[in-house]
Amino acid sequence: MNGQIRARSVRLIAADGEQLGIKHIKEAMDYGERADLDLVEVAPNANPPVVRMMDYGKFKYQKEQARKAARKKQVNVNVREIKLRPKIGDHDFNTKRGHVERFLRGGDKVKVTIMFRGREVQHPALGEKLLRRLAEDLDEIGRIESQPNLDGRNMIMVMAPKKVAREEGDAEEPQPEPEPQRSGSRRERAARR
Repeated sequence: MNGQIRARSVRLIAADGEQLGIKHIKEAMDYGERADLDLVEVAPNANPPVVRMMDYGKFKYQKEQARKAARKKQVNVNVREIKLRPKIGDHDFNTKRGHVERFLRGGDKVKVTIMFRGREVQHPALGEKLLRRLAEDLDEIGRIESQPNLDGRNMIMVMAPKKVAREEGDAEEPQPEPEPQRSGSRRERAARR
């Protein structure tokens, strides 16, 4: 920039982009002083080097503002994890589904893991059925990003929020309906089924 340019002759470009031709460095500096602009080397490896007249302070300021604006638009996506078992009860499943729904509405991705123990690993269809049920229940607010996949003793599925869900989630989060109270013991409820 300005006095730091070491070349004897340079290709000079005006602030509006007009090429002024090849000039001696002192002549180019005079052009810059008359226009009250800085000379900035934009292509030092060219033969002769290319120099542009510009307000360098304003240029740096605009670049910094553009970088800040890009940072503001950047979206941080967190991956939250929910773990389930293949023999999960309905109430526990509904609770976990509520957690997944809250994460999706918050704009986070959700990694749903089903952990198999012992002989359960011989029945991966149960785990896949459970994951599909969860995906169907949350179809309005989330989509499957990674299909259910068996990885050792775990089956993993990743869900991502739909764009509409994030906008609705900002407005108001719906409250889950309370479940009806159960009466009687476990055996009585089993006998009624």
